Amino acid sequence: MSDQAQTLRQIVSAIHQQAKPSGSHAAKIVTVASGKGGVGKSNFTLNFALALQSLGRRVLVFDADIGMANIDVLMGTSAPYNLIHLLRREKTISEIVQKGAGALPYIAGGSGMAELFRLSEEDLNYFADQVNEISGDMDYIFFDTGAGLSKENMKFIMSADECLVVTTPEPTSMTDAYALIKVVHGTDNDTKFKLIVNRVENEAEATHVANSIQLTTRRFLQLDIPMLGYMSDDRHVVQAVKKQTPFSLAFPGSQAARDLRRMAGQYASIPAETGRGALTGIKGFMQKWMKRTAK
Repeated sequence: MSDQAQTLRQIVSAIHQQAKPSGSHAAKIVTVASGKGGVGKSNFTLNFALALQSLGRRVLVFDADIGMANIDVLMGTSAPYNLIHLLRREKTISEIVQKGAGALPYIAGGSGMAELFRLSEEDLNYFADQVNEISGDMDYIFFDTGAGLSKENMKFIMSADECLVVTTPEPTSMTDAYALIKVVHGTDNDTKFKLIVNRVENEAEATHVANSIQLTTRRFLQLDIPMLGYMSDDRHVVQAVKKQTPFSLAFPGSQAARDLRRMAGQYASIPAETGRGALTGIKGFMQKWMKRTAK
């Protein structure tokens, strides 16, 4: 009887583990970047996270744009706490995580982002331990970085598992996107990129933009960068920004929202990596962060 009870407990435990990943689960750490401002990077990050969440994925958005943090503004919310309350030990990680539109968990950066880059190793370890407490319950943690290629953005990009580069068909946007990829790849050739082309008229234009950048990165960097997808130039996006509501929630039937759901479906189907370059979770992210700080 005792053996049967033990066997039953093992079966129940196995079912439970399948239903709910353990705390050792490594969230995929993703930075979203752009070569220049005004390409819709933050809007993409927010709505892409919501699209993944609608597919059952657990997503946390971290507003890492120093000085121009606006994820909360796009959702029409106001975060009472941000990163600085955590760094000063005034609040725990669970207390600064806010729920925005669509119950999406996010962390507001605010002035705390600048302070993050001046922390001691002890403080960075504290930050890593705090974020690690919730990262085991997440599938993705998105860091919405600032536009351009500052030292701070470089650290985020090179410490993450992957970087999504948002561009538009404008020549300056394409040029700046390539410049960002070139500098990061020249510093750390292990960084993985994917392209998102925003504000396109149709799929043909998106393919043309992606092909132009891909041709240049192959020729001069010997680097292949896949296009994850594209978003149409849709008036509903601007309307949603004015309403301070994510367009994927305000106008779910819009072309941009449909494009985004297709992209999210493709991204969610990408299997987890194994071996060299496999997901490292927030601990691995912070280890790479501290290694780059020491250089």
